[in-house]
Amino acid sequence: MNNTHPQKRPIFKGLAAIALLVGLSGCQTTTSNIDMNNDQRGAVMGLDYRDFGGAASAMVDDLLASGALDKPGGGRYVLAISRVINDTMQKIDTDQLIKQMRVALLRSGKVVVTTAVGANGPEDRLAMDARELRNSAEFNQQTVAAKGQMIAPEYSLSGKILQKNVRDSKSKQSAIYSFQLSLTDINTGLAFWEGEEILGKSGSNKSVAW
Repeated sequence: MNNTHPQKRPIFKGLAAIALLVGLSGCQTTTSNIDMNNDQRGAVMGLDYRDFGGAASAMVDDLLASGALDKPGGGRYVLAISRVINDTMQKIDTDQLIKQMRVALLRSGKVVVTTAVGANGPEDRLAMDARELRNSAEFNQQTVAAKGQMIAPEYSLSGKILQKNVRDSKSKQSAIYSFQLSLTDINTGLAFWEGEEILGKSGSNKSVAW
């Protein structure tokens, strides 16, 4: 037996509709896409992708212009990525800088990057792990990577990102960022190129730079 009075059903339906509309309105957002090629948003005190992109582009241009990667007789140098230290107050991934540089250097035709050797071990561990398939009866040994096929790096790229904050006045502060990189000949240990890109920002003391 239905104990709900027939006249109350429209009221319940009306309340349910209102609750649904209120819920939907609370979920509405103002999200919009960012034009990554022409981001006109205001600068921030911390580092963002635009800062990494600008620093990477400037340092690649300087490295290529130096002639350090012009291999006698042509061809490409093999480059390994060493440690790039984050010495800022921000929790950032230094790959934001290095990856963009790697892409640009590869496209330049001057280097190839090894992912089998790195300061923290292989970037692509499978290149080494796949060699454990040798002598496995489950695999055609003619398809397994042979010994002596990996190419050792000739150069390594290392560096540091630093930050220094300065209080300019009671209401203003500056944040100075320094991107420093070195290209080292692994055979001799000599640095054949060193670059530094400095970025300065000024803003309110209320702005967060970390």
